[in-house]
Amino acid sequence: MTNPTQKTNDTPDSNQYSFTLERRKLESGLYLVSTPIGHLKDITLHALEVILNCDHIFCEDTRVTGKLLRAYGLKRQLSVYNDHASPDQREKLVNLVLEGQSVALLSDAGAPLISDPGYKLVRNICNRGGKVMTVPGASAVISALQLSGLPSDSFSFFGFIPVKSKARDAFLTAKKSNEETLVFFETVPRIKKTLDAVSRIFGDRQCAVARELTKKFETIYRGTAKDILQAMEKDTVKGEIVFLIGGCPEGEQGPGNMDDLLRSYMADMSLKDAVEEVSKILSLPKKQVYSRALELKE
Repeated sequence: MTNPTQKTNDTPDSNQYSFTLERRKLESGLYLVSTPIGHLKDITLHALEVILNCDHIFCEDTRVTGKLLRAYGLKRQLSVYNDHASPDQREKLVNLVLEGQSVALLSDAGAPLISDPGYKLVRNICNRGGKVMTVPGASAVISALQLSGLPSDSFSFFGFIPVKSKARDAFLTAKKSNEETLVFFETVPRIKKTLDAVSRIFGDRQCAVARELTKKFETIYRGTAKDILQAMEKDTVKGEIVFLIGGCPEGEQGPGNMDDLLRSYMADMSLKDAVEEVSKILSLPKKQVYSRALELKE
């Protein structure tokens, strides 16, 4: 029987919940273990059993994972594997799996490999005959999509938006004609600049900002980028953010992306360099982009 060591709003209460974790020998392989994105009760029993029984645990930050384990009375040795891991560290982890060990990989929050390190590790293990298994759970992307009020039948996730203004504008402009809902991660210091850019590029397209998902101060902002920006001016914005933009309405798709990008780049660089950049961003033949650039320049 497991008992939490502390009681808060997001920590399991042993008076209300009780369960027994099965001790067993796990099949050898890499276990991709999803963790809560905020509320500690959002861990699964499957995840806890893997954490209890696996031979090795690797995580992004031992302090974050340690807090989760303490909440469920689990004491395990933790090793770090994050986006700063060297090829030698990756090889060491791969060898553990190939030697018949069971290895759990945990992210700080949510599913491993979703804007988290790990895909090279998975590819390496699979290419060498090892087994990789998923232990599913909470996802900030899916939770935000559910709460956004935007179409969820088709969406694309793009990770974090570029930091520098020119790169950000080009990145967003290239997605202006996408018909599906667009989902991104963003940080508190940058969200207002991103909303300003989206307001300029996407106009009155419906958006949503989800912050502190599953936590006490969970907040969902809905409306145009301009509406959300105005609402945020009144609030102190903290925590992790998922940002969503509605897809391009039917009938509005067209060559606007290329034109907008060309105008933006030609304002600061030569026509040749602008064509090079836009061709790369939109994956279009340089000849096609060059022809359009000449038309815009006239």
